[in-house]
Amino acid sequence: MSTEYEECLQKGKIKPFSHGSALAAKELETAVSDLDSAEKTFSDGNYKWATIQVYYAMFHAARSLLYSKNMRERSHYCLVIAVKELFVNAKLIPASLLDALKEAKSLREDADYYNRWSEAG
Repeated sequence: MSTEYEECLQKGKIKPFSHGSALAAKELETAVSDLDSAEKTFSDGNYKWATIQVYYAMFHAARSLLYSKNMRERSHYCLVIAVKELFVNAKLIPASLLDALKEAKSLREDADYYNRWSEAG
């Protein structure tokens, strides 16, 4: 177990969630809905909000993964760490998906906090 994952557990930023597996599919539906919204927003030329919506689509998909393990995040950073620990390191998903989530998180932060975005992402 990585030290980052252990720290997230110790700080309560990743914790058991007994209802998780029952909510995993609903969380994935939220991801699909957010992606649909992002596509429409992008088509309208609103690239800032499309960037944010794409990240949240990925966030909810990643959260669905955690829910499937009856775990829950309380931090976007710790969500990334947990996906790496529980899914990438276990070779259940490719590292490229985690890399995409991290990139989307960075782009969302730029758009949301620093008013920086572009059509290209």
